Amino acid sequence: MSVRLYIGNLPKEEVERQDLQAVFAEEGDSVVTKVIKDRKTGKCRGFGFVTVNDDEHADKIIEKFNGYLFKDTPIKIEKALPRTKGAEEEGEGRGVDNEVSPTTNSISDKPAPTRRSSNNNNKKSRRPASSTTTTTSENSEGVQPDPRWAADLEKLKQMLAAQTTNG
Repeated sequence: MSVRLYIGNLPKEEVERQDLQAVFAEEGDSVVTKVIKDRKTGKCRGFGFVTVNDDEHADKIIEKFNGYLFKDTPIKIEKALPRTKGAEEEGEGRGVDNEVSPTTNSISDKPAPTRRSSNNNNKKSRRPASSTTTTTSENSEGVQPDPRWAADLEKLKQMLAAQTTNG
């Protein structure tokens, strides 16, 4: 069974997979590296992954390369958490529902996520769940505007009131 290792603290500059692969070259051809890059800029996001064949080899690499200076930066290596569905290789989360846990070797008890169906070809609705919101002035007292936009909102209300009285 292959084991993924998280490599953190990579320099946020031009880091190529081959550069990282060269660091682990002495560990053999069974080591595969991946550098995670920003989609827009193409620069390294500061982390990557190494995949090895077994836990023993993973432990050996962690012990040997944790703190290793890569381009004048000490890298951090640890066993990667399982990936999260939908955030694959984005770095936001690293766990998948119903995947075997590396520490317990058992399947998680999380239920699979359910999707809400609508009349638009089973696409998720972008509207809020409650459709009982009203914009009358009677109900607006209980709803407070976002403080960042309160002043602008008040100006707009005054302009609208001026237009309706002049028109």
